[in-house]
Amino acid sequence: MNKLVAEFIGTFWLVLGGCGSAVLAAAYPELGIGFVGVSIAFGLTVLSMAYAIGHISGCHLNPAVSIGLWMGNRFDRKDLFPYIAAQVLGAVAGAGVLYLIASGKPGFEAGGFAANGYGAHSPGGYSMLSALITEVVMTFMFLIIILGSTHSKAPKGLAGLAIGLGLTLIHLISIPVTNTSVNPARSTSQALFAGDWALGQLWLFWVAPIVGAILAGIVYKWMSPEKE
Repeated sequence: MNKLVAEFIGTFWLVLGGCGSAVLAAAYPELGIGFVGVSIAFGLTVLSMAYAIGHISGCHLNPAVSIGLWMGNRFDRKDLFPYIAAQVLGAVAGAGVLYLIASGKPGFEAGGFAANGYGAHSPGGYSMLSALITEVVMTFMFLIIILGSTHSKAPKGLAGLAIGLGLTLIHLISIPVTNTSVNPARSTSQALFAGDWALGQLWLFWVAPIVGAILAGIVYKWMSPEKE
């Protein structure tokens, strides 16, 4: 249970910090954080939680990460669904708190609420195919970074830094395409508040990250098995 609570809190922080920066700060040009600021915010949430709860739960914060680690023989299958449930609940709680804060301003409208989308709901107007490719590839690379930096032969104590910076880079690349998911829990939490269009497109932000994570788990296990 302590692992599940840690995953709940960590994913809560990821959504509140990452999506919160988009909803509360990036929405106001005079604050000047833009896409770069949001990208850094998401990286900082993972970086801070890696050192806060990494020793408790492994700091997955993401169903795709849990699935990728399982495929790479780094995570026990019996813990997979409890972790995913804790992550989704934590993400929804984070989005709920963000909504309560954001709605305290007169004239507030949820609008996109930092949800993920494609087509008309892509920040740059990118197609469904572009979104699908982006989410598969970005999640694949995210899991390669995670599996590599947490390998028994990797330098100790630096995994959180590599993972946080990796997520920052992923956001810098893909915010214009999909608003960056690579995390089904994060996508689900925002879609619940954004409305019908976000829920209608949510399937892609579950399927693509999971596919990318599975591929990464298989590839990294082949490239560098934990035990020779």
